[in-house]
Amino acid sequence: MRINKYISETGLYSRRETNRMITAGRISVNGEVCEPGATVEPGDVVAIDGQTVTPSKEKPVYLALNKPVGITCTAARQVEGNIIDFVGYPSRIFAVGRLDKHSEGLILMTNDGEIVNTMMRSENGHEKEYRVTVDKPVSETFLQDMSSGVAILGTVTKPCVTYAVSEYEFGIILTQGLNLQIRRMCKELGYRVLRLERIRIMNISLHGLERGHWRHLGEEEREELFFRLNG
Repeated sequence: MRINKYISETGLYSRRETNRMITAGRISVNGEVCEPGATVEPGDVVAIDGQTVTPSKEKPVYLALNKPVGITCTAARQVEGNIIDFVGYPSRIFAVGRLDKHSEGLILMTNDGEIVNTMMRSENGHEKEYRVTVDKPVSETFLQDMSSGVAILGTVTKPCVTYAVSEYEFGIILTQGLNLQIRRMCKELGYRVLRLERIRIMNISLHGLERGHWRHLGEEEREELFFRLNG
């Protein structure tokens, strides 16, 4: 097993973070500083900064949380209002991706490092659906401009699906996750976001889940999610 996969399965770090630590010489296998692309065999001793790590033996946990405004998607316990303390789950879990502090809605939480790595790779094009309230009436021109791509952060956003919900509210389905993407897109087009709620991640829906509450994913939901991730 490759070293970055091995460490991601501990739930401690993602593959990307692991690769950075390998480059920095912080990871060793059997006492020797490992190289990028190194593999781990059964019985090998893997250590980060001299501390031995082992793959998690815990039962996989998959939660859907309806995050309220004001909660920060970080595992850093020193941050007031961090999502880990808010959920208060009895074993170690972490958020899959993030919603900014001022946004609300669906976020998945798990102890499965592998699913996090898969879902975080934007090239996989997983759908995420949002409801957005803005400060001006939603026009057809605005919806078309949003769906065709907006220049932000030195690039142009990928084409996406948009639809009107009410005079001041619209829906948008993205397959990428640039930093504060929807807020930046709206600002570029002269609109200000007043409320942003994520209502769906692939086949997982926010429907019926009260704000501030969480639930375990059902068996059929998990199977469909894994099928889409591996399809």
